[in-house]
Parts: sequence; structure tokens; C-alpha cells
Amino acid sequence: MPIIVNLDVMLARRKMSLTELSEKVGVTIGNLSMLKQGHARAVRFSTLEKVCEALDCQPGDLLEYAREESS
Repeated sequence: MPIIVNLDVMLARRKMSLTELSEKVGVTIGNLSMLKQGHARAVRFSTLEKVCEALDCQPGDLLEYAREESS
């Protein structure tokens, strides 16, 4: 998938655990874990907003587009 989720990078930069983020955002650890691993099929803007607020970052700090190279 060409969308890369950098949630683990931002958590490390903020010295915050997934559990702490879950409590601040009001989203289950399971859902955040799926997002962190790049397994989430969709992200609500409201959730993205809360995560950005909790981590004091921009959406572009969390999500990155990488072109898939064709063979």
C-alpha cells in the first residue's frame, strides 16, 4: 500500500505510549495498533484530528505517500 503511517515515529518523538494515546484520544488500543501497523482501511477525520492534537503534530507528520515502483 502506498500510504505509510508514521504513528510509531511520532509516538517515539513525543515519548508517549500507545496506551497513553488511546486514553487521550478515546480510541481503543486495538484500533490505534491497526493504524500504527498500516492495517487500517480508513481513518475518520475526527480521529485524525484528535491524534494530531494529542501528539501536537500535523496530519502530514503521520501519513506519507510513497509511489509504488512498477516492474
